[in-house]
Amino acid sequence: MGLITGLCTFLYHLPQIYKWLLKPYYIASFFMTVAFLLVRKAPGLCEYLATQREDGNSCDFDWRELEILMFLSAIVMMKNRRATFIMTCKPPLYMGPEYIKYFSDTTIDEELQRDSRVTWIVEFYANWSSDCQSFAPVFADLSLKYNCPGLRFGKVDIGRYGEVSQRYRVSTSPLARQLPSLVLFQGGREIMRRPMVDNKGRAVSWTFNEENIIREFNLNELFQKSKKLNKGHGLKEEEQNGFQPEEGGDELHPETDNPEEPTESKKDQ
Repeated sequence: MGLITGLCTFLYHLPQIYKWLLKPYYIASFFMTVAFLLVRKAPGLCEYLATQREDGNSCDFDWRELEILMFLSAIVMMKNRRATFIMTCKPPLYMGPEYIKYFSDTTIDEELQRDSRVTWIVEFYANWSSDCQSFAPVFADLSLKYNCPGLRFGKVDIGRYGEVSQRYRVSTSPLARQLPSLVLFQGGREIMRRPMVDNKGRAVSWTFNEENIIREFNLNELFQKSKKLNKGHGLKEEEQNGFQPEEGGDELHPETDNPEEPTESKKDQ
């Protein structure tokens, strides 16, 4: 069942993967990888290649070349083990409760800059990343605990919106290991992000768990400030709304009392 699910997911995201792989770097790397194999096995060309085989057959790999190919294959599999794993057995999508707003490439800038008093914690993720799938329940649980009008949680799929990844400098390459990335925004400006990125564009190792996020982003302090801000605005509104009926009540009492006094005085008279 896991293989079928992975195959269906791979076919569903095939256009995005196809677009992602159609870059000069990957195309050149692919041809350079296949070139030696083709030349070594191509009749008419392999006879002119040097070999260390005892039988002198230059159209077959010698022991040194086999060791190099096995070593390179092991390195490639280790570097891309997570990306390879999601093609065969992808974790299920999180379908639980959450207070998260999903952005697109046209709405993220507008939402982040709409109200300078609102603090946003945005997760940059990709559906094909197993780390993002594993982190989804943790981020949803944090949104249920800390979401309020002054502290909001959002997500954007940079695997789908490539312009957003370039705009906010979050790489989708498996080698960079920047997925998922959490970025704190205040007034539309980036305040901090986890994981941090070094000069080579690689993410500094950081564990995505609830305790680390609460501590690094000061969620308890942000939540208390947001609550005080909201309470202050609520009290002002209540005072304004409550003050008007009191004035109206004070004005109505004399109007109801004044007609009674002259009627009583007339009766007394």
